[in-house]
Amino acid sequence: AGYKIYGYPSSPNTRRALAVLHEKGLSFDRITVNLTTGDQQKPSFLPINPFGQVPVFLDGHLKLIEQTIKPLKGLKADYKVVNETETKLGKVLDIYEERLKNSRFLASNRFTLADLFHLPNIEYLMNTTTKRLFETRPNVHRWVAKITARPAWKKACDAKAWYDKKKN
Repeated sequence: AGYKIYGYPSSPNTRRALAVLHEKGLSFDRITVNLTTGDQQKPSFLPINPFGQVPVFLDGHLKLIEQTIKPLKGLKADYKVVNETETKLGKVLDIYEERLKNSRFLASNRFTLADLFHLPNIEYLMNTTTKRLFETRPNVHRWVAKITARPAWKKACDAKAWYDKKKN
């Protein structure tokens, strides 16, 4: 295949990249970068991505890397910010609710990258109290059920397969 993806199976961005590869039916090698043991900061990984982040997608000499800054772990939640953010999310979901009255997916009646790129965040939020914001909007709730049930997303989230197969 020639394609390689460096990542960590529970990383939302790694899962997003895996879902794209699975949607396209591409074969690729998986290389685990264990974020819990700091592999992303080791001298063996930094030449691959000097930012020390995953995922990294290699196609021959082409290298695509994740360059977003993540919040630091272990910081205490600011509930004022959480409430403000939930209010903003609710407004966005209201727009989605209207859009999804006339369309099966966000951009059209077909699944597109616009839908796929929401998956890691939706998966995370559906395991929090914020889940109610999705469930109280019937069209959004239907859309979430539809996109999270896609076989490519289920494969992308299968951490066991990551460790068992290393190749796809």
